[in-house]
Amino acid sequence: MLHAALIGFPSSGKSTLFQLMTSTQESPRSKGDIAIGISKVPDTRLDVLCDIYNPKKRAPATVEFTDILTMARGGAQSLVDVASYRNADALVHVVRAFRDNSVPHPSGSIDPVRDAQAMEDELLLADLGVVERRLERLAKDLKRSYSNELEHEQQLVQRCRAALEEGTPLRALEMTDADLKQLRGFQLLSAKPLLLVINLDEKDLADVGVNIEKVADKTGLTKFLARAATTAVVVCGKIELEISQLESVDASVFLQDLGLNESGLDRVIQTSYDLLGYLSFFTVGEDECRAWSIPKNTPARIAAREIHSDISRGFIRAEVVDYKSLASRGSMFICREHGEVRLEGKEYTVKDGDIINFRFAT
Repeated sequence: MLHAALIGFPSSGKSTLFQLMTSTQESPRSKGDIAIGISKVPDTRLDVLCDIYNPKKRAPATVEFTDILTMARGGAQSLVDVASYRNADALVHVVRAFRDNSVPHPSGSIDPVRDAQAMEDELLLADLGVVERRLERLAKDLKRSYSNELEHEQQLVQRCRAALEEGTPLRALEMTDADLKQLRGFQLLSAKPLLLVINLDEKDLADVGVNIEKVADKTGLTKFLARAATTAVVVCGKIELEISQLESVDASVFLQDLGLNESGLDRVIQTSYDLLGYLSFFTVGEDECRAWSIPKNTPARIAAREIHSDISRGFIRAEVVDYKSLASRGSMFICREHGEVRLEGKEYTVKDGDIINFRFAT
């Protein structure tokens, strides 16, 4: 399962969005308390497949979100010691851009650029502490016993320190796969993919909609997004609260009246999923239709492991049909008649939307 961790300063709407995305109820929490919830990844393809098979169970792909209560300025350093943040696949930073006199901003004014940069600076400082401690250890290790591996690591970590001191997040650096693998063990916060969630008020949403270029221009975040190697998405927390209290049909009408095709929560969940370079393949049948999450460029045999390790070990062939073919034909039988079902080997690269039946030896 994918893991994303929410960050944001008080009164940004971070915890409200967490509760809405994960369908969790607000409960009393102390400063620093961690909450974890599961969000279903919206995917209309799974709905179509369920209409075809009418399964007993519908199982969408999921993303796990983590929220820490009351992250004040200077709080990013504490995240280094929180396992669910160190181990997160991505960070989701909720930035306040809405005006509400009943919810005062801790800094006394609304300034999305100030808040985005302040959080970025905190992530850089937290990483700088980790990097400097590692360099001290490497220097001692190299004095005791020199090796090419340790020297290469020292050069890599020195490069990271230079970037951090210049104010450059590590996710913006060009690195080889080998370098990224070596750094992964340090769980550096600024190296993680970052999704900026811009929390607008209703008036601004009505003025500029959800077009990120227009929103970035209005909020002054254009330059920050360009240099921070960051993806952004727009929500309006107040509207999301209203939608959450409506039946699905009424919610659809409400969104249409606003000129929107989907809720902001769905955009956050889907964008978090896409940000990490994941795709979905499906298994279908009368018992269950399920979406499975795998990284892009995953071979069929490795994808089979998501279902069960026995299927991967005993892999023989993958029976594959693409989603569009099955959706248009309406049955696997008709797809076979038209030659659209094919057998693939263990090195076949699974594609987004593939519907797969794995053949394996027990």
